[in-house]
Amino acid sequence: MQFVKPDVNINFIGRRKIAYILSAVMIGISIVSLILHGGPRLGIDFQGGTLIQVKSLAAVDIDAIKAGLQDVDLGQSSVQEFGDPEANEYLIRTDRSVMTTEGFTTDVQQALAASTGKEVEIRRVEMVGPQVGQDLREKALFAMFYALLFITIYISGRFELKWMISAIMTAALIGAVYVFTLMNVSIPWLIVGALVVTLVLFWFLELKYAMGAIAALVHDVTITVGIFSILDKEFTLAIIAALLTIIGYSLNDTIIVFDRIRENLRKYHKNPLEIILNRSVNETLSRTLLTSLTTLFVVVTLFVLGGGIIHDFAFALIIGVIVGTYSSIFVASPILLAWQARQQKK
Repeated sequence: MQFVKPDVNINFIGRRKIAYILSAVMIGISIVSLILHGGPRLGIDFQGGTLIQVKSLAAVDIDAIKAGLQDVDLGQSSVQEFGDPEANEYLIRTDRSVMTTEGFTTDVQQALAASTGKEVEIRRVEMVGPQVGQDLREKALFAMFYALLFITIYISGRFELKWMISAIMTAALIGAVYVFTLMNVSIPWLIVGALVVTLVLFWFLELKYAMGAIAALVHDVTITVGIFSILDKEFTLAIIAALLTIIGYSLNDTIIVFDRIRENLRKYHKNPLEIILNRSVNETLSRTLLTSLTTLFVVVTLFVLGGGIIHDFAFALIIGVIVGTYSSIFVASPILLAWQARQQKK
């Protein structure tokens, strides 16, 4: 199926400076939001605590729910509406990890029924201890970091045949991260530092395709996390799953463009690199848009019809698909052109 005319020639690469400014603004806003909020708003998966989902037969006042919680001694709690407003469902979050026995559920139900004057049903109770939450948080960060590192081996081997160099570099970074972990260095800052060092090593080791792919992936993840921070949405294990999915989706899109660039470099090697890159992006544009639109159709359907449990997961995927498609065109490919400018200066 040809979604775009075969002879289309949009000057994507010529607009790369506008794209750089747009990306810098989006990343800058994301980082500022994360700093102001002290990082993403962690859910109980990562922070520890207790989550209770309740349903009332009729609408109740949130203050009445909070008043009822004081009789159960849950510590500092927050209450918010959950899902469709007509469903009369509410999420209660507390910073205390409470043993969720049958007696506890009964106590909460009776306390809420007394304070609201309505019959209340306990739909769900989840508890995560603070140590478990910390372990999950660290493992989630390591999962994304190692996914990015092993992607570099694949990209460098496939497009530049530098399997050994990328493998040695990856092993050295993993070893360094492990050593600093044993020294109790803060895991988030450690991962950020390791990613910066990775990009610097790519630059000096001339792993240009890997650098383009990883820069695009970091770009996508940073903006997605930033939007969650701006909207003050919770960061849970489901969002980590969405971020890993985004990494895979965006990488697939980037590899399609890189494959065409490699082919065209052989066929049109006498042409300037800017023309080759632009031609490659335009030739893969139809496939890129078709893939993105069909994927968006599915995740938008999940977002609208999937219910409150999967709402944030689908929202993260919507952002990731849009930003991932953008980065494959305007971030990953232009880095190859910046590399050629560096070579010409040398």
